[in-house]
Amino acid sequence: MKRKPAGFGFDPDRSTHYFVVSIPGGTSGDAPVRIIERYEWKGEVPSSDEIGFEHRDLKAMIPQSAFKEIADEAKAEFNRRLTAHGFSSGRWLSKGDIPLGRSFGKELTLLFWAIEDAEPSLIPNAVRNWIGLSPEERWWLYTMTNAATGQALSGRNKGWRKAVRFALTENPISDAVIRRRPRGEELTLFSDME
Repeated sequence: MKRKPAGFGFDPDRSTHYFVVSIPGGTSGDAPVRIIERYEWKGEVPSSDEIGFEHRDLKAMIPQSAFKEIADEAKAEFNRRLTAHGFSSGRWLSKGDIPLGRSFGKELTLLFWAIEDAEPSLIPNAVRNWIGLSPEERWWLYTMTNAATGQALSGRNKGWRKAVRFALTENPISDAVIRRRPRGEELTLFSDME
């Protein structure tokens, strides 16, 4: 039996469609953190090195500094849902390729799209507004955006991608709205599409 990969919510026995967060190594900090969509599982997470910037499966890229600003909140959101459903929690690696279940991949891609061209000072607003959305709202926004502008470079800063940036970086929601969100068992883990 093959060992299931670490990561957030990816179970190849459930679905072979998943996303990968690729965190570059090295100390320069210049190489971006990338999200890549994968459609089949071959027993291990393949290296992301062969995915060029123009590849259709490259969904988004952000600077490492921006990823560091969103990483803890995204991890907490995903792990809250995973553990509520009896799954192991995930963690980010300091470098390498981390698989995400399809639902989590869509949600994180949406957040990447919101901050990819945003002023760094607006990233906390984007995270707060992203947390304030239900998973189903994130999936819907991802689906609409992906259909029109879903490639990392060719879709950047246009149409739905631009709208997502403004929607999530402006007017942060209040604590009261976040507190009203369901917690525990009511949280959705996977989309109905999986």
